[in-house]
Amino acid sequence: MADCTTPSATHRGGLKRTLSGLGDWMARSRRLITGVQWAVIVIYAVLIIVPTLLPLPTNVDHIWSHLTIFAQFVFWGIWWPGVILSMILFGRLWCGVLCPEGALSEQASAWSLGRAVPRWITWKGWPFVGFLGTTVYGQMISVYQYPAAVLVILGGSTAAAIAVALIWGRNKRVWCRHLCPVNGVFALVSKLAPVHYRVDRDAWDRWRKPADGRSSVVNCAPLVPLRTLDGNAQCHMCGRCSGFRDAIALDHRPFSQEIVHVAGREAKPWETALILVGLLGVAAGAFRWTGSSLFIDLKMSFAELLLSLGADRLLDMVMPWWILTNYPENNDVMSVLDGVTLLAFIGAEALLAGLVFAGGIALATRIAGGWSSVCFHHLTQGLIPISAIGVILGLSMTTVMLLRTNGLDLGFVDPLRALLLVGATLWSAWLSARIVALHATSPSRRLLATGMMAILCVLAAVNWGTLFWSL
Repeated sequence: MADCTTPSATHRGGLKRTLSGLGDWMARSRRLITGVQWAVIVIYAVLIIVPTLLPLPTNVDHIWSHLTIFAQFVFWGIWWPGVILSMILFGRLWCGVLCPEGALSEQASAWSLGRAVPRWITWKGWPFVGFLGTTVYGQMISVYQYPAAVLVILGGSTAAAIAVALIWGRNKRVWCRHLCPVNGVFALVSKLAPVHYRVDRDAWDRWRKPADGRSSVVNCAPLVPLRTLDGNAQCHMCGRCSGFRDAIALDHRPFSQEIVHVAGREAKPWETALILVGLLGVAAGAFRWTGSSLFIDLKMSFAELLLSLGADRLLDMVMPWWILTNYPENNDVMSVLDGVTLLAFIGAEALLAGLVFAGGIALATRIAGGWSSVCFHHLTQGLIPISAIGVILGLSMTTVMLLRTNGLDLGFVDPLRALLLVGATLWSAWLSARIVALHATSPSRRLLATGMMAILCVLAAVNWGTLFWSL
């Protein structure tokens, strides 16, 4: 009989075998992965500790001549934009293989007291609160500019992760699963990845313990229930479960799979809040405020109010550097007035973004077929691509600034930014259309609801675009 296998089917089968083999190799290579993790830990420790022991850089210092500027470039110019981009491409591979905080947490948990995880730790709002808190606090102490601020935020988070590991769980990543400030963002963005660990539940249920009595056990450090694993949101892509019970394998999938077909199974209000208020509001405001004329106008209004109240002494009040930026030797001091204005500016942007986008999505939900909280939260997931690309571009502002300061010509940056924003807008609009199709009750409602979501996608892109180009 002639072979009827098509070239595309052969290609897909070859890709499936390659990915499955890669997952199995990762499962067999735990010592190598652990070695890589310790190498990253050493680099991480050097970059957050050594710069605090050096004098602050001057205007004549460069990336290649001062470790502090080099560390700034690595962390904020390459590290964090690259980590979020890797989530889009490979899921949470960073978390499972490279993250120093996660690795230290798991290593420390080997000596844990092993106490049961209390309910307050498992509160689902921590990813939202953690992201907002670290983002705003980072702006207050100028984390992008000063090594002491980096040590407080990144080093403090790592210390907290180790402390949690020493108390709760055993050989687990309790901090990563519940308390990590960027866990929520990573969970959202990793839903876009075209690779995942697929679980064959029928094969799982058919599996029987080997006759020789050996037990097949796998330690899932981020506490994921493996049999019901159906996406990347909590999976750290570490590979140790590959081949478990002959039912788990690394596999490819469409970019839309998780957001369209998995994310809508239940309403997740905290994820919605993180997208609309956190990423489209707080993150955008944190990137925007330093170059905003509105920030200056708001500060002047507050100053006039204080003068009218006879509280002019508050105008020049300053705080320690670990509360508000205070580096007089660099002529960089944030007064209490500046701090209050910063909080008001970011808070106003977050509130405005939340109201506008939530209102638009609520209208799209109504149009699609009547109010449904599941539909509302599901439609919000369609904005993940434009939110993620916007954050990457916002973080890259530091990359571009440092490279230009060091004399590099980056004329391609603006066209690349525009291309990425257009691509992310189309991606979000396409995902939104796929989601609307699942909920709309008629073709006309589908068309109108899709149009409403497309408007919101464009509005999000314009919001990010104003970081780089004035309207």
